Amino acid sequence: MNNTLFVGDLHLSADRPDILNAFYLFLNQHSANCDALYILGDLFEVWVGDDIAEPFALELAAKLKQFSQHTPIYFIHGNRDFLVGNHYAELAGITLLPEVHCLELYGRATVLLHGDSLCTLDKAYQRFRWFRNQVWAKFIYNHLPKKNRIGIATKLRSKSQQSNQQKSYTIMDVEQSAVSKLMSKTGAQLMIHGHTHRPAIHQLNDLCQRIVVGDWYEQGSVLKVTPTDIDLIELPFNAN
Repeated sequence: MNNTLFVGDLHLSADRPDILNAFYLFLNQHSANCDALYILGDLFEVWVGDDIAEPFALELAAKLKQFSQHTPIYFIHGNRDFLVGNHYAELAGITLLPEVHCLELYGRATVLLHGDSLCTLDKAYQRFRWFRNQVWAKFIYNHLPKKNRIGIATKLRSKSQQSNQQKSYTIMDVEQSAVSKLMSKTGAQLMIHGHTHRPAIHQLNDLCQRIVVGDWYEQGSVLKVTPTDIDLIELPFNAN
């Protein structure tokens, strides 16, 4: 097979069946014909907890589980679904990875992440990110009644949408020194991430590249990496 697929920022929800159907088609088309599938965060628009999974998420778990019988699926948490836990992972047949994951991808040192940690100019978000990653914060949240958790998630989502409308392009993009620092720290020649919704292949120097996978709001987006090629592919929702 000798190809690995990367997706991210699908933001799946019950009120976007077009995205769900496009992703199901993608899974059907690529079952057993790739080495691995990596989901780089924000698979869901919002994730309140494994014990409050909506029906569409349980249906998705069955689809992913079926795919995983032939091809391994790896998942890195995003800023919208950082609470996806071991129960749902087992149900969906996916392997949870740390927020920064290093691997050899066809002989090339590669680092994978969602990408929000690289947006260091957004100080307010980075403070929230630090808070939400604390073990004690997750423990308290997960032990709240379901109604309270849903209410908190709804408020955070609304606040995030309002805040993002007021932020500049630069603040919401990755910061180049953060990119350089992480690539130097990990020894990576290739960085793959999502989060910014700005799909592109950035040539950093003669050896190093940074690739951003696209979102699935208006079309699908998949990154295909082979031993000799890298291709960012758009998937129209009306494709059969």
